[in-house]
Amino acid sequence: MTSETITAAVSGTWKLGDLMVNRMGFGAMRLTQKGRAFAADAAPSDRGQAIRVLRRAIDLGVNHIDTAAFYFSPLRSANELINRALAPYPDDLVIATKVGPSRDPSGAWRPHATPEQLRGQVEENLRQLGRDHLDVVNLRIVGTDSIAERFGALAELRDAGLIRHLGLSNVRRPHLAEALAIAPVACVQNQYGIGAPAEQEEILRFCGQQGVAFVPFYSVAGAGRDAGAGGADSEEVLAVARAHGVSAAQVRLAWTLHRGPHVLAIPGTGNPDHLVENVAAGALRLSADDLATLDSVRPAP
Repeated sequence: MTSETITAAVSGTWKLGDLMVNRMGFGAMRLTQKGRAFAADAAPSDRGQAIRVLRRAIDLGVNHIDTAAFYFSPLRSANELINRALAPYPDDLVIATKVGPSRDPSGAWRPHATPEQLRGQVEENLRQLGRDHLDVVNLRIVGTDSIAERFGALAELRDAGLIRHLGLSNVRRPHLAEALAIAPVACVQNQYGIGAPAEQEEILRFCGQQGVAFVPFYSVAGAGRDAGAGGADSEEVLAVARAHGVSAAQVRLAWTLHRGPHVLAIPGTGNPDHLVENVAAGALRLSADDLATLDSVRPAP
């Protein structure tokens, strides 16, 4: 079996609320421009190629796409690319988006939204995606303040039928406990990958105990974050990659999926070849020795 014939179904499935998805999904952040995400001087992506990548993802069995209204460059919007490429949407496609931060037309960040502003952000995602409801909306957090008022506002929009399921992004364990006391939580999106700190390991385990999906971001980029996967990989990762004849990125994705059946992957790319490789990582089975080697990688300072 070649990478071209491997589909996301091989990664297994998990439910986001009542919505079944393949555990290997797709992140839309890198669709709008080349190079470092959100960089003011980054070149815009090729619109045609971005649309082809999205359609190819669906062909490869991806049915979970992560996006946000603030994923845009001067010429491209991830939500509108998704709408253009995939509408009318497949019945099994789950689109998860994020609210909380926003960017003005110049690209400048506003890291916080008031409860009242969150409704406008939800409506913006609805308009851009061409939907009458959003499958999953994650409240993106900056800081350690209470989220009760903001999450409660989203719970009201869920009750009104604008949102089907709620999630959280960039949170600590107390945030999750606080949210669960208000409404069901379908997923938690946190930065996580090989060498993750103990705090994130604890949140991953807690999500598993609660039946909440844990959805890592930057699991391939690691310490490179939004700059992409161009940094140096540890010798442990490279050794496992050599042993299996795969890329370091595929090892990182496979390791992530091995962390538990509730762990999903949303690697992003604007490159069709990288897309095929990412999906194929769902078929990579790591041995106990492989996992021990990768687990020995220490958190970055």
